[in-house]
Formats: sequence, structure tokens, C-alpha cells
Amino acid sequence: MKKILVLYYTQSGQLRQIIDSALSPLENDPDIQVTYEQLRPVPEYHFPWKSVEFFDVFPESVEEIPCDLRAFSFDPDDDYDLVVLAYQVWYLSPSIPFASFLKTPEARQLLRGKNVITLLGVRNMWVMAQEKVKNIIHGYSGRLVGNIVFVDRTPNLISILTIMKWMSTGDKGPYKYLPGSGVSKEDIHAASRFGCTILDALKKDRFNDLQKRLVGDGAVNLNNALIHMEKTGVRIFKKWARFILAKGTQGDPNRLFRVRLFRTYLIFAVYTLSPVISLIFYFIRFFFKETTEKKMDYYYGTTPKA
Repeated sequence: MKKILVLYYTQSGQLRQIIDSALSPLENDPDIQVTYEQLRPVPEYHFPWKSVEFFDVFPESVEEIPCDLRAFSFDPDDDYDLVVLAYQVWYLSPSIPFASFLKTPEARQLLRGKNVITLLGVRNMWVMAQEKVKNIIHGYSGRLVGNIVFVDRTPNLISILTIMKWMSTGDKGPYKYLPGSGVSKEDIHAASRFGCTILDALKKDRFNDLQKRLVGDGAVNLNNALIHMEKTGVRIFKKWARFILAKGTQGDPNRLFRVRLFRTYLIFAVYTLSPVISLIFYFIRFFFKETTEKKMDYYYGTTPKA
């Protein structure tokens, strides 16, 4: 009997839908035991969000300031054959509940010596968050053997509008002239192909080339311009996060003016600066194709930088 632990956090339920579809081939195998552990922050983060709440978690997300979590039901000393870590991205970082889990002694114990797959359900920017998770897994002596990313395929500037509507109303749409938000039903439904590949690796105990096979199945798609925007965004976000935190912690009314100031800046930057940056890095990729492809190959993989 092979044992798998799936650890995840979701607000809207979309990530659990992705998990269920992706892992359905393993669930249907009588020789596989799958255990699920949903992270539950204390207090819970509301969904849908109020606008201020959505932006008020920004500094803590960026600085990875942990929240309290309910007691875990899994045994970190159990001998799992595979651990699946499924998470969302908040402001270019792992969501606060997921980042909080990674800071616990249970996470360190659980991941030591384990084969680990990460599974993300995101809008479109996830690379910098995955770099953080990748390094933590490696630092805990875990083996990251696979990474699967489900993204909203709507164009970047449109998906900003649709995600904001979804986060504030709980309705994925479509709405009037806007398409639906989040990962498409078609992509979620087709996720079982990844489970078939994982099942084969698990039964053969063949994880050394699993990521290469998953990428061949379409598990990861990269956009050079978005990666560079993320790198720039991380540096800028750090400054904004510290600026807001200087006025208090999450929920402190003394920092609301700075939170609203950040909201205005973010919307301005997305719709004025990101198109220019995208154009610049399109040409960079065209003229420096070999260098760009080497960088992209790294982000397709699971090995952290030395």
C-alpha cells in the first residue's frame, strides 16, 4: 500500500476541485491510500473578500508573517511515499496559511526525506512564490520531484479585472463583457492526465524524471515577461510592505491610509507599466534567445539554485 498525504489551503474551493481531478487516478487505485489535510487559519480568512481586507493582507503575505493554524490531524512522523503540497499565491508569495505551515516544526519533520510534488492554482504569476517553496523543501531535506501549475489563461490585464470581481463577489462569472475568472473548467477536468503520470512514477518508484514527464504533459507553462515583472514586483512589494507595517499589523486602522495608497499604486502600475515591461522583455527574449531559454529551463525544473 502506497501512502500519500495531500496538504492544501483553499478559500473558494477551486484548489480542492483541481486536487480531486488531478489525483483521481490515484484515488481510484486500490493500492493507494490518499489522506487530505486542509489548513485552517485562526481566524479564517473570509471569502469573498471585502476590498480593504483583500489588500490588508498584502504586507503579511510579502513578509511571510505567519498566522495561527488549527491543530493538524496528520502524523508528521508517518512514512508517506509522497507528499503533495497544494497552494495559492498571494502577492507573489505563498498564501499566508500555507507559508505559515511551512514555518512549523511539523512541516520540517514531514518533509524530511520525502518525495514532494507541488500543485498550484493561480492567476498567472507564481514563479517567485515557487522559488521560496522550492528552497524550503530543499532546506528541510525533502526531494521536490514534480511541480504542476494551473493558471487563469485569460490575458493578464483582463484577468486583473475578473479576479478582483471573483474575490469581491464570490462569482467566477462570466459577467457582461468579461470572461469567467480562475482556472477553466476544461483545464480542471483534464487534470487527471497528471495523476496518471504520478501514479506510474509511484508504482515504479521512478521519480528522477517525473518533472520532465509532467512538463511534457503540459504541467508548466512559462512567460518570460511575467517572470521579469515578478522579479521587479518582489523588490517593489518589499518596500511597500515595510512602509505599511510601520503603521501597524493586519487589521490596524492606523495603516488603512497606506493600504489604500498601495491599492491605488498597484492598479496604476498594472495598467500603465506592465504593458511596457511586457514589450521590452519580448524584444529581450528575441535578441537573447539562448540566455533566456537557459533561464526558462531552470524554472521548468525542481532543483533550487546552488
